[in-house]
Amino acid sequence: QVQFVESGGGLVQPGGSLRLSCAASGFTFSNYAMSWYRQAPGKERELVARITSTGLSTVYADSVKGRFTISRDNVKNTLYLQMNSLKPDDTAVYYCQAVRYREDYWGQGTQVTVSS
Repeated sequence: QVQFVESGGGLVQPGGSLRLSCAASGFTFSNYAMSWYRQAPGKERELVARITSTGLSTVYADSVKGRFTISRDNVKNTLYLQMNSLKPDDTAVYYCQAVRYREDYWGQGTQVTVSS
């Protein structure tokens, strides 16, 4: 069955960095576009970044452009999100998503808290 193991979240001070990982199994990872979403308390889930199945194209939310980098390793079946210059507004639960046509799968989420 489809499984995701998300890791790398935690508490970090403003201006700090974190690297999220999402290790996938149970499907052909290299056939799926992958995304990171986040949901802050009281807010709707929002797209943070997306990467195509080949890794050749990426899309970012305006709020994270220039600070976050999405990448993937199709040999290790793992998705990454490098987050730099973190701000308190980045505090949220971060989810990885796999999508292909009408299929989509979601990770369980990892908490990121940016606070001094």
